[in-house]
Amino acid sequence: MTAKTRAEKMEETRVKLIAAGRKAFAQKGYADSSMDELTASAGLTRGALYHNFGDKLGLLAAVVDEIDSAMAQKAKDAGDAAGGGWNGLMAEGRTYIELALDPEIQRIVLRDGPAFLGDPSNWPSQNRCLQATIATLGELADQGAIKSVDIEALARMLNGVALNAALWVATSDDPQATLHKAISAFECLASGVLVNNEHR
Repeated sequence: MTAKTRAEKMEETRVKLIAAGRKAFAQKGYADSSMDELTASAGLTRGALYHNFGDKLGLLAAVVDEIDSAMAQKAKDAGDAAGGGWNGLMAEGRTYIELALDPEIQRIVLRDGPAFLGDPSNWPSQNRCLQATIATLGELADQGAIKSVDIEALARMLNGVALNAALWVATSDDPQATLHKAISAFECLASGVLVNNEHR
């Protein structure tokens, strides 16, 4: 069996730390998670955390990026299953909002993420999602399916509505009831951009 390269060992350490951070942040929340405890649970030292992420906040950013990227992928899969286009875009938005019911996502991405990492629209994962929305809206514009409006502005507004809906669901006293209200409002607002207000 060949020995692992330095790069492979470093990646293995990163993966272990992200998994440990994800577990700790989900169970205790970011503020109450001890660096010593989470590094020990991964069989690593605090120095390994500093080396790979700078500090606990850097680890949180990596954990949020991993989970939020997975959320975006699930939303994309739902959009593809809906056939892409406008229906796909709406399916993506609904799925992203629905994922706010997941306790791990609620605590790490939608509560601790904004509280400690700041505005989610500046996160790398959200920017990747924005670019995908821009691409879909560009195609719809070329087809004459949506009204003439700046595509980037529209993408930012639609993504912002979905994100804020998810944040509302995550912090609601009754997430399930809030979910239905949020999705209905998201679809109502989004449909205003359609030519003749017809779903395509």
